[in-house]
Order: sequence, then C-alpha cells, then structure tokens
Amino acid sequence: MTQEITVQGTVAEGFEPVREEFAAFVAGERQDYEGQLCAYVHGRRVVDLWAGAGATGDSLYAVYSATKGAAHLVAALLVQDGTLELDRKVTYYWPEFAAEGKGALTLRDLLAHRAGLVGTDTGFSLAELADDRMIAERLADQRPFWRPGTAFGYHALVIGALTGEVVRRATGRTLQEVYEERIRAPHGLDLYLGLPAAHEPRFRPVRPMLPTPEQQARLDAAPTGPHTLTSIAFNRHGADPTDLESLPNERLIRAQGPASVGGIGSARGLAAMYAATISGVDGRTPLLKEDTLAEFGQIHSVGYDLVARAHKSFGLGFQATADTWHPFLGATTIGHSGANGVQSFADPRAGIAYAYTRRRFAFPGGAAPENDRLAATIQQAALSAP
Repeated sequence: MTQEITVQGTVAEGFEPVREEFAAFVAGERQDYEGQLCAYVHGRRVVDLWAGAGATGDSLYAVYSATKGAAHLVAALLVQDGTLELDRKVTYYWPEFAAEGKGALTLRDLLAHRAGLVGTDTGFSLAELADDRMIAERLADQRPFWRPGTAFGYHALVIGALTGEVVRRATGRTLQEVYEERIRAPHGLDLYLGLPAAHEPRFRPVRPMLPTPEQQARLDAAPTGPHTLTSIAFNRHGADPTDLESLPNERLIRAQGPASVGGIGSARGLAAMYAATISGVDGRTPLLKEDTLAEFGQIHSVGYDLVARAHKSFGLGFQATADTWHPFLGATTIGHSGANGVQSFADPRAGIAYAYTRRRFAFPGGAAPENDRLAATIQQAALSAP
C-alpha cells in the first residue's frame, strides 16, 4: 500500500487555490517526490509549501542553471553602480580575452550568450568545472565556435565563469564574493554560491530520473555526436564527460559554487532573491531600479539557439521567461530555470517572485511541466487579490 504524499506549509488568504493545485500535482507523482514552492507578491510571502518524505521548507536542493539568475543579478548591480558598462568591449576589463578573434565582443553580447564560447575543444575536467577562474582561463585562449556577436547559443556550463571573470577584473572580488556580500548575506537568503560545510546536512542529493520508453526513443533519435555544439556546451565530448545529473552531488561543486550551475538553495531562497530584486523585502529598497530591470529584461537574443537547436530567448544573463517558458507572464519577466525542473523568476509588472525546487532530475531538462499550472495559479491569485 502506497502512502499519500502530504503537502505542508502555508499560503496567504486568497492563495488557497495554489495549495490545491500543488496537492493535485503531488498526488499523481511517484513516492520519491520532493519539492518546494514559494512565491512573493509585492514583497510579501504568500506561498510557502513543500512535499515529500524528509523534505522541509529549509531543505536545500541543487538549483542548476537557476544559479545564473543570482550570477547575473550581480552583473546587473555592477552595471547599475557604473562599475561595469554594457557596451564596453570585454577586453577593456579582460585583455587576454582578445585571443583568437574575440577582441570586438562587448559585455552586452557576452551576457546575451553571443560569444561563441560554449566550451573548449578538449573539454573540462571536474576540477575545472568547479572553478570559474580555471574555466575563464581556458576560454580566453579558445577560438569561438561561431563569429562572436553574429548568433547565439546557450553557454550552459560557462556563462557564469565568463561573467565572473569580468566581475573579478573590474572589482578585484570574485562574483561569488560580491554575491555573498551584497545580496545573500544582507537578505539572509538560503541560496548559496559556495555551500558552507555547516549547511551540508540540509542538502538533499539529486536523484536521477530514468526516461520513459517514449522519452528514451526521443533521446535515441536526437543528433548526439561527440563534436556537436550541444555536446561541447554540456561537456560530453572530452576525456572526462560531464554527467549533469550527478554534478551537484560532488562536494567540490557545492563548495566552490560555479556561477553557471553550482548554486544550492531552497525555493524560499530563490523567491526571496527575486522579491528583493523587484519589490524589496521587509521594508528594504529593491535591489534593482526600474531602468536596470528594463535593460536586463529586454530581449537581446531571440530565435534559433545553436546549442539547444530550438527557439529560445535571452535578456542579459537571464532567460526571457515569458517567451521561453510561460507566455502568460509579463513581457519583462526575468529569471532562470534549472535542469532538474527548477524554475525561478520575477515578474516586475505583477510584482510576483516565484520559485520551485525539486529533488529528482527532470526530463528533458529545464523548467518541469508542473511549473505552468503552479505559476499560472499564483498569477491568477495575485491578480485577484484586493
């Protein structure tokens, strides 16, 4: 006899349909399901739910590429300060980047996944993937895989290191240090780019998800040669190919927090970060001004993604979430999904900050399908609130 998975946590008045939607989804899941859902509206937490044996609201999960949202919030703050300028050449901050014909690339194009540096010819070791400075050093010498600035493709494992090297050259601090000092610590966020050992007991390792026969057939039919752009971008082509499902289960990755995929956190932490960004929390001023939000949320790359081989769109570092995932959201929504089904975003027009985490890896990767109904139900409740 299977035991029903219980949904725990709280919702504010008017958000009861969100609990019902989450419970209906969880009821149809496997017994090993664990997940969290959290949302803020205009800086007030209105949804704080979790489900699964062993899960709590304080449990920490791998957030994969949702890490990129935290990384590029750092970049946005530094642009807002005047420390970084989007239309300066990357070489102004990082002269070595000019090698192999990359000297004309601007920071704006770098953040929009237009550099053509999705990986290296020979791939990265695990130690290199854990260390953004090592990734950046390798990429500075790499010939781009397309003419920089002419097209775009998802820099899945390296965009955080590229951005991070510009941050380090401009400030003398790593991106992780700036994030800790200006964002995480002041707001008490349970979202870490470098998980302290003291928090390790709260981490819930990623569980693999075996594809269904139909999903496996799609995988088998996809072009997956070792030297495709997709293989290079996901580091599957070298001597030490990356198993994305197990990557955050390596303590080295969690400890160093690479800014593309190494974040560890809770739905509370992700949602609070986006709430702090657009609305402010506990009476604080929002982290980003309206002009900065508009600049980073404006679509810079849209169309055929050379890595994903599909329609995608990006702002500056952030995914254009309304175009890529949830068309019912405001046009200037910023955020980033994660390969294990995680979703996180801020819709400035509606004042919504949303985060969903889960333990089991998702197929085929990116925001899991349940986010559509969960996010839509939160939006409907928020728009109906007095």
